[in-house]
Amino acid sequence: MTEADAQVVIRTRGLTKRFGDLVAVDAVDLDVPRGHVYGFLGPNGSGKSTTIRMLCGLLTPSAGNVRVLGLDIPREAEALRLRIGYMTQRFSLFEDLTVHENLEFMATVQGLSRHDARRRIDELLQQYHFQDRSRQLAGTMSGGQKQRLALACSVVHRPELLFLDEPTSAVDPESRRDFWEKLFELADAGTTLLVSTHYMDEAERCHRLAILDRGVLVADGTPATLTAALEARVLRVDADQPRRAQQVVVGVPGVVSAAQIGNTVRVLLAGAAVGEGAARVRDALHGEGVRANVTSTEPNLEDVFVASTQRGPAREVA
Repeated sequence: MTEADAQVVIRTRGLTKRFGDLVAVDAVDLDVPRGHVYGFLGPNGSGKSTTIRMLCGLLTPSAGNVRVLGLDIPREAEALRLRIGYMTQRFSLFEDLTVHENLEFMATVQGLSRHDARRRIDELLQQYHFQDRSRQLAGTMSGGQKQRLALACSVVHRPELLFLDEPTSAVDPESRRDFWEKLFELADAGTTLLVSTHYMDEAERCHRLAILDRGVLVADGTPATLTAALEARVLRVDADQPRRAQQVVVGVPGVVSAAQIGNTVRVLLAGAAVGEGAARVRDALHGEGVRANVTSTEPNLEDVFVASTQRGPAREVA
């Protein structure tokens, strides 16, 4: 193994999963660097969860090669189990057990000795701010507290690699921020994290992103690299009638999407239409009697997401 290979904790080539005639994951090539927070972004049904389950060894690929932490998956999935953590959106805490008892149970499942488990649980109770809640039943906690406990249970054995499948979809914004602080503490300590999410603000936090659409890897890179690729393709339309402006702009040739944001309309242009796109938008608005100012604006990750997953005609985004 070369030094470069040692810095890649997940490598897939041609990773494919079929369920009958449905191709859920289609020939995906991934390289996840060690110590990174790697984001997985995609619409519902894009294959994110299926991919994660194959990487964990929980699903057998239909085709392709997978190496995780230097192990051949799924052949060496049992050896991998003790080196990874896995937290899902519906992580099952035992609600009739206390915080301490949930941690004890997971420590036992992960094979920690009684002495090591006691020390590790004490650390986690302090790290995750459960010192005064260790005897509280998990079922009586808030959604954010349950997610924090779920994360603590997932890392009780100090995994080298942590998979998180939409872990914050059911918690409030403040709890999400706190949760992400914990994720970066893990990354700073050397843990590699692969996180699937629907939230653009979470995607922006990741060191690197992969975007899946209908099982196909359609984008892969740092947030800065992905947004830079859309330079000059995003317009801002300031209009007296923003709703009317959106309805007009969405029908302009070369427009991929038009989203009303407050009193402005954000317009994404197709690559081939960059040169003439702004002029076409201005002409269309003028022709419909809509007074508007059209200017170029900086792209963001939502633009990247729309550009990567849009395969049909232009759409009006609410």
